[in-house]
Amino acid sequence: MQAPICVVSHGESGPIRCNRCKAYMCPLMQFIEGGRRYQCGFCSCINEVPPFYFQHLDHMGRRLDHYDKPELSLGSYEFIATLDYCKNSKPPNPPAFIFMIDVSYSNIKNGCVKLICEELKNLLDKLPREDHAEISAIRVGFVTYNKVLHFYNLKSSLAQPQMLVVSDVGEMFVPLLDGFLVNVQESRPVINNLLDQIPEMFGDTSESETVFAPVIQAGLEAVKAAECSGKLFIFHSSLPTAEAPGKLKNRDDRKLVNTDKEKVLFQPQSNFYETLAKDCVANSCCVDVFLFPNQYVDVATMGIVPMSTGGSLYKYSNFQIQTDAEHFLNDLRKDIQKPIGFDAIMRVRTNTGFRATDFLGSMYMNNTTDVEVAAIDCDKAITVEFKHDDKLSEENGALIQCALLYTNVAGHRRLRIHNLALNCSSQHADLYKSCETDALINFFAKSAYRAILSQPLKTVREILVNQTAHILACYRKNCASPSSAGQLILPEAMKLLPVYMNCLLKSYVLLGSSELPTDERAFQRLLVTSMDVVSTQSFFYPRLLPIHKMDVNSEEIPAAVRCSEERLADGGIFLLENGINMFLWLGLNSQPELIQSIFNVPSFAHINTDLTSLPELDNPYSKKIRSIIANLRNQNPFSMKLIILKQKDKSEGIFRQFLVEDKGLHGGASYMDFLCYVHKEIRQLLT
Repeated sequence: MQAPICVVSHGESGPIRCNRCKAYMCPLMQFIEGGRRYQCGFCSCINEVPPFYFQHLDHMGRRLDHYDKPELSLGSYEFIATLDYCKNSKPPNPPAFIFMIDVSYSNIKNGCVKLICEELKNLLDKLPREDHAEISAIRVGFVTYNKVLHFYNLKSSLAQPQMLVVSDVGEMFVPLLDGFLVNVQESRPVINNLLDQIPEMFGDTSESETVFAPVIQAGLEAVKAAECSGKLFIFHSSLPTAEAPGKLKNRDDRKLVNTDKEKVLFQPQSNFYETLAKDCVANSCCVDVFLFPNQYVDVATMGIVPMSTGGSLYKYSNFQIQTDAEHFLNDLRKDIQKPIGFDAIMRVRTNTGFRATDFLGSMYMNNTTDVEVAAIDCDKAITVEFKHDDKLSEENGALIQCALLYTNVAGHRRLRIHNLALNCSSQHADLYKSCETDALINFFAKSAYRAILSQPLKTVREILVNQTAHILACYRKNCASPSSAGQLILPEAMKLLPVYMNCLLKSYVLLGSSELPTDERAFQRLLVTSMDVVSTQSFFYPRLLPIHKMDVNSEEIPAAVRCSEERLADGGIFLLENGINMFLWLGLNSQPELIQSIFNVPSFAHINTDLTSLPELDNPYSKKIRSIIANLRNQNPFSMKLIILKQKDKSEGIFRQFLVEDKGLHGGASYMDFLCYVHKEIRQLLT
């Protein structure tokens, strides 16, 4: 477990910063002149030490209180921000969560609305709160909608919730201020009443059309009026075709796949949602969308707002309550309870010689230096590209400071600081020795997934192969000992670059195949954009665990095997997961005692593959496999629905496309073929 982050206060004048480059006090500052001044590690400016902060130096030139101050001895810590760091120099109000439920025919019929209302009753007691607080400071509000919007007054003095309807969705406004956002503890009886009534109130609806943009606008207006940050949880069913701002048409045209116009499928229909996203960020209103589509919903357009505000997007195609309820509820529980910060702005500073030039992630940028997000949570990662544009010295190294200003769940303004000092080398060999393949793949994936908005997919794929060949050819030319041209030589730290690169090229997004649903490709593109390095690693190269080899007496999980069909054994049981999907594959000759222990049935033929969770049985095998699945789910932002498959069954095809070292079902080379191709490219570059 990580240690809790240390919080530092520098008093009413706020955190100590360099006068010139505005970097924050950190271990990279050098104290001089007996401790009266310090030299900034980033810009070399000499600054006076404020009297309250003065401390004598020891014989090494280090302050005597060095180890007592987190900002001088740790890489990461937080400063308490003063009013200068707050909007309009006023302390922020505690944030709000607004739940917005689509009550059109589709969501009522599949049982989704009732499920959401029941679960929210429990989850309202589990809203995020500050470490030592007994209750959460977050206020809540509720909206239901189809073609019109229904707001609810939940003032604690009311016996029953009051509904107010806004039918003019063209000019969205919030019809009440007092009583819309309420404290959960004070208004609990009224909220419970409402959540009991919603499924009944709309139980007989025949309204199948929905609006979408006005729902976001309504949440945004409510957050603005309350002068707080907020997060909207929108539970939506279908393409918003009702007459309203942001109305969308079905434009799913798979004939565009593998043409120069394919990029249109990933672009939003109009710039309406981009403008709306910009407004949301400016008013720190984050948007999470849970989609329950039965057909095309234009994820590329509907995902723009979650994507730009630091929100999340979840999709449950053809939702069925028996098989998908647990999957959705686990996602919802994680999403509501996870650590989160609001109204965030991030800046990255470096010493001279290089600078941050590009940022990739779920965020918005108004200028070239400031990353803005309405909210940021523990599952989002921003990837930064640096450009070497001047001299770096081996003596000073490369210094990076990332500062994130945000509001925590209690409504306090904080500055989270991360500092990093990296070595510099003029030798290629040192560079290749310490290369991080996983981080490279994260960067290449995010860059490629952004590039497809403006370039043909074929071009993007060619660029990726070229970059791979160039990286490896450069090593061959400058670092490897001489050997025959027919030999492929890979640097030790980059042995896996070709296999990961091939997985990226075969991903749904970059694979031009008209068999793949457009929405699924757009969805995966948005997911990867906010992933951290660990997530992209397992997303592109799934984990394949031989469950039949697990040791029930050990805490360890069985070692993963390579993702290839030749690793599967007829007598084996394998669990495969990539952070989004999870499969349990059962070989035809699986051991009967294992099947009995896991499924409580006598043989392979008796296994029910419609199950989405394993029966809770009191034996070591059952306990072990269920604990492995639970651990994998806990490590991931998404809860992953378990799909059980038998060898040689028709449904086995969906599992095989995750065996990424083999030739792809929808196209894409096997790992060996790709390796040969890259080798040929390297030889051409060297000759």
